[in-house]
Amino acid sequence: MTILAVCGFGIGSSMLLKMSIDKAFRSLGRPDEAKNTDLLMCKSTACDAIFTSTQMAPDLREEVNVPVYAVKKYMDLEEVKQVLQQCIADLGK
Repeated sequence: MTILAVCGFGIGSSMLLKMSIDKAFRSLGRPDEAKNTDLLMCKSTACDAIFTSTQMAPDLREEVNVPVYAVKKYMDLEEVKQVLQQCIADLGK
């Protein structure tokens, strides 16, 4: 399963979100890892789902053909884990 953590420039907040997604994957006993990228590159990068901010999610949902999940607090492992579990359930992976 490939998850993209997306922010405007692909450096700061997306890296924090990626690290939290990776921790959530490990806590669920999954070998998957996330990747981080910027807003433009995510549109042409193959993935199963995108995780991003609540501000970016609505616009991204209109521009990509994969599910987009909003995360409010990137460093809140419990929130990220809940969103990831929902994503896994939605995708059946």
